Amino acid sequence: MKNTLAVLRLFSSWTTGESITMMTHAIIFAPIGQASRAEQIVTRLANAIMTGLLQAHEQLPNEAELAKMLGVSHITVREALNTLRAKELIYTSRGRHGGSFVCDNIESRAHNYHPLNLLSSDYLLDLGEMHCAILAHSARLAAKRMSETEQLTFSSFIDDFEQATTAESRAQADMRCLLFLSASSQSARLANSELTLQTEWASFIALLYGDDTLHQQCVQHYRRLMEALSQQCTEAAAKAVSELILFLAEHLVDCKLNTTASKSGRML
Repeated sequence: MKNTLAVLRLFSSWTTGESITMMTHAIIFAPIGQASRAEQIVTRLANAIMTGLLQAHEQLPNEAELAKMLGVSHITVREALNTLRAKELIYTSRGRHGGSFVCDNIESRAHNYHPLNLLSSDYLLDLGEMHCAILAHSARLAAKRMSETEQLTFSSFIDDFEQATTAESRAQADMRCLLFLSASSQSARLANSELTLQTEWASFIALLYGDDTLHQQCVQHYRRLMEALSQQCTEAAAKAVSELILFLAEHLVDCKLNTTASKSGRML
């Protein structure tokens, strides 16, 4: 935990496409919790694949690397990869340049393995509320502790978010903004909590950012947050980031309901 701030500040300094991908992978492949580890790996990687954070034909780390990154045994990783292959979300290629790769034509299986299918609306709202609690206090502290240089950096990240054109790039830019905000709180516990939440939150948010109107509304939320931070208004900053997260959580619930209704319609 004591190294979290240093890691997040390193994330925040990355600006190239390759580095943003590294940041995304650092979250996707963060250590797994204790319960049902193989299922957690399947869920996390399936979510990342279905939402485009892991792209078609992208190679996954090998079993040994995955086991080390995720903090699980090789057997657990192998079980999870076998499940993902059975679901036709990844495929394996043998030979010198072989390994496990993300399948293409994922869209045809989107409704069977949609990231929101197994979650309740209450769960999504609770996730949003937890996220609000962490980021609201992060924003309060950041409003008091951000240097002028950090404010300029955060503003540039918001510009990057506004200029992003794909759901994947918007989700990644959003992720970078929130990680930087939590790092700017100068609280290792808050930063670590945000990093942990991003393993779940980022893949869901990528489902929403294909909507240009929603994306622009989020940009405006970020602009209000930036204004509050620049004026060192702690409660205004907390309110702005809370409104952003709850706005996204409510749209996740709508997305889930629409997906469920669409699936039910096809089953009739």
